Amino acid sequence: MPKNKDIKSVLIIGSGPIIIGQACEFDYSGSQSLRSLREDGIETILINSNPATIMTDPSMADHVYLLPLTTKSIVKILQEHPQIDAVLPTMGGQTALNLAIEADEKGIWEDFGVKLIGVDIDAINITEDREQFRELMLKIGVPMAPQATATSFLKGKEIAQEFGFPLVIRASYTLGGAGASIVYKEEDFDELLTRGLEISPIHEVMIDKAMMGWKEYELELLRDKNDNVVIICTIENMDPMGIHTGDSITIAPAMTLSDRTFQRMRDMAIHMMRSIGDFEGGCNVQFAVSPDEKEEIIAIEINPRVSRSSALASKATGYPIAKVATKLAIGYTLDELTNQITGSTSALFEPTIDYVVVKIPRWNFDKFEGSDRTLGLQMKAVGEVMAIGRSFQEALHKATQSLEIKRNGLGADGKGYKNYDQIIEKLTNASWDRVFVIYDAIQMGIPLSRIHEITKIDMWFLKQYEELHHIEREISKYTIDNIDRELLLEAKQKGYGDRQIAHMLKCLESQVYTKREEFKIKRVYKLVDTCAAEFTAQTPYYYSTFENEVEDANGNKQSANESVVTDKKKIIVLGSGPNRIGQGIEFDYCCVHGVLAAAECGYETIMINCNPETVSTDFDIADKLYFEPVFWEHIYDIIQHEKPKGVIVQLGGQTALKLAEKLDRYGVKILGTTFQSLDLAEDRGSFSKLLKDNNIPYPEFDVATSADEALAVADRLDFPILVRPSYVLGGQGMKIVINKKELEEHVVDLLRGMPDNKLLLDHYLDGAIEAEADAICDGENVYIIGIMEHIEPCGIHSGDSNATLPPFNLGEFVLQQIKDHTKKIALALNTVGLINIQFAIKDDKVYIIEANPRASRTVPFIAKAYGEPYVNYATKVMLGENKISDFEFNPQLEGFAIKQPVFSFNKFPNVNKKLGPEMKSTGESILFIDSLKDDEFYNLYSRRKMYLSK
Repeated sequence: MPKNKDIKSVLIIGSGPIIIGQACEFDYSGSQSLRSLREDGIETILINSNPATIMTDPSMADHVYLLPLTTKSIVKILQEHPQIDAVLPTMGGQTALNLAIEADEKGIWEDFGVKLIGVDIDAINITEDREQFRELMLKIGVPMAPQATATSFLKGKEIAQEFGFPLVIRASYTLGGAGASIVYKEEDFDELLTRGLEISPIHEVMIDKAMMGWKEYELELLRDKNDNVVIICTIENMDPMGIHTGDSITIAPAMTLSDRTFQRMRDMAIHMMRSIGDFEGGCNVQFAVSPDEKEEIIAIEINPRVSRSSALASKATGYPIAKVATKLAIGYTLDELTNQITGSTSALFEPTIDYVVVKIPRWNFDKFEGSDRTLGLQMKAVGEVMAIGRSFQEALHKATQSLEIKRNGLGADGKGYKNYDQIIEKLTNASWDRVFVIYDAIQMGIPLSRIHEITKIDMWFLKQYEELHHIEREISKYTIDNIDRELLLEAKQKGYGDRQIAHMLKCLESQVYTKREEFKIKRVYKLVDTCAAEFTAQTPYYYSTFENEVEDANGNKQSANESVVTDKKKIIVLGSGPNRIGQGIEFDYCCVHGVLAAAECGYETIMINCNPETVSTDFDIADKLYFEPVFWEHIYDIIQHEKPKGVIVQLGGQTALKLAEKLDRYGVKILGTTFQSLDLAEDRGSFSKLLKDNNIPYPEFDVATSADEALAVADRLDFPILVRPSYVLGGQGMKIVINKKELEEHVVDLLRGMPDNKLLLDHYLDGAIEAEADAICDGENVYIIGIMEHIEPCGIHSGDSNATLPPFNLGEFVLQQIKDHTKKIALALNTVGLINIQFAIKDDKVYIIEANPRASRTVPFIAKAYGEPYVNYATKVMLGENKISDFEFNPQLEGFAIKQPVFSFNKFPNVNKKLGPEMKSTGESILFIDSLKDDEFYNLYSRRKMYLSK
């Protein structure tokens, strides 16, 4: 039992829908926390309104409340569960903290006798109120940038006059840097000051003297009730001050920090943590360091909670911060807990790592037309990738390969910028693709001193880039036939993909692979281990690298591979890579359930993913985790090493699905629906033939590969026409056009960005109702798990529509057509596993828009609404372990469940907020209503046509 015997029941507050600045890293920390409490026999009650996450799965807590995150909901839960002793608000990001503070101010915790654990309200108030924080830091002797608080426009003007420009404006009590900006010119100040004051819930901003070009670092700390403090991880931002840490490329451990300065920084961080309040748990401290030999340190901020960086630090070191922070909150001390990785040493230790971790954010600017793509103090990334390598260069390459933006790594893919002015502009105004642009600049011959002067990125990083450029030049002198083993091994050790090497040698990727086999240059797998191999690690959590072979006493040459292959039957689940709009955390939910279901069937489970924010990359979900890019070369090498029975691709969204063709070509068994069926559903021509043969209606359509062909098609189809590229995600590039001029402009624009793409032109059914169905099929029988009707009309992407389960105004005649079409299509596509079909209904006739024989965005929503483990069932069907008739389906839902999309437009103030066929929402929440007379439903229904954009 925990050391605090008074705590028997704990309420955890989640972080709600995914928004920019607060993503699924809190789903990960919350899930770890719930598991941690249950280990100690503590009853867990969870409130979170996000249906897409594993955290709100019924299996995660004793009681899960999918309710809006309001004090009204909190009161309802406390009335229903008078046994709740404590609330842990530090696992749900800023949203949970703000709610806990509001409930505290209203006296709710006091009224119900609930104790706040893991945090101290005073500590939050001190860290969020920038004036109080500044005063405290000055009192304890921690330097800060010159700054002052403004609670009015006039006061702000006075401060600016005193400090001079450039200045930083930060809004108090906001998330992801909302309302923050750097002001270089006096004429921009008024507008940005007004915006900051408006965005801050207490209408207060802190104005700092800008420390542009200073280096930025973060420390992750844990502290227990006996005041033991450990520093789990030091993270260095490659980007200097001026770019939000969530938008920065970050590296662990710190690369360019002298030991002397690190010791000062660590002492300062511990001093700061102790001074802000008396609490047990996690804490994140950010510092700036002057880029000269003095290495002056100033404090930026401190967050007394589990943060975005905590997820990264946990995955980077293998130290489960959220899990341990939870144990500390219920009264344990660090020396009483075991280190989860070694299983034998104590948690009162500081991880040492013998590898390098690189995190690169993932942006989605293409979804926000007209958005300002320059990076600054306000976070704009929607996700991130993490990579592990033996060197910075290897980790950097693996991270760029993980991003899924059609790049094969740094350089050597023919996609770099060649225009001098464009390169200088992208370096000057920090661009989202700056990680690639630095390489292009070096390739063009721009001196490192000039790049450093513009970007203020530390010279050490730039020299690492330069070294990569020299290797590319060296390799380019050879051909596949005369390159030597040493040079090829060096390129692989520095993270170059076979595709990149093939580009340099002007040959095929497969030829490079063959050459590697010939030279015996093979990937080896290393354990992620918090103790740099000083103790034995027991957690099967791996990354790949290349090593020189070592010769033993008997003359046998080999390199050490720490991933031992068992003789058990095994399956691989491909993860969904970085979060982005159109493919978010709902696929992580599906992957986790897939892994757990396969384990129930007696399989050894292997997970491949590179997203540090998710539960699927937690070290104890699968039997083995490969923290690797979901990138063909890496996956194929793991398959060759592990030799699984097969690979599951239909749970990891479009990321995993896109690899199906290669898996099929290389003879790797795809479990569930075959590649041929997956491809048939994507190929509009073949799919329409299948619909025609089965007598199922679909909107008239045609295919075009040029503007001329598109205009000819328009003569046959009536306007409005829906134009969309094939094989894309989240409706990317989709648009409804109403005349030939618009059609021509959009087609030219699309083909410029996606050359050689087939464009689909559908006659758009104006005014139609849209609905969708999800089903499980075992090849013989079909079970429809849910039919959802969209409140908005057809033409708004399903991910951006409010949708009700079950439908609210489709008659029996229409519902029967939906059921019949779903069953026919699922069987005609030979579906084994999940399928999602979207419909347009006009004049009581049901047309098919598209079918996806894979897990869809709505599966977790339906599973939560009906309280049924549908992904578990579907996985067992894919594995051939069960038929649909083996399951007893018993959906439970009184009234209706509404899926409500959530947008992050506030990060892009100048963007057109109209909705259309291209998805723009970053997350979703679930709302339960008893009847259609509910005010919330009435409001949604009355506004349904407002945003439709053609």
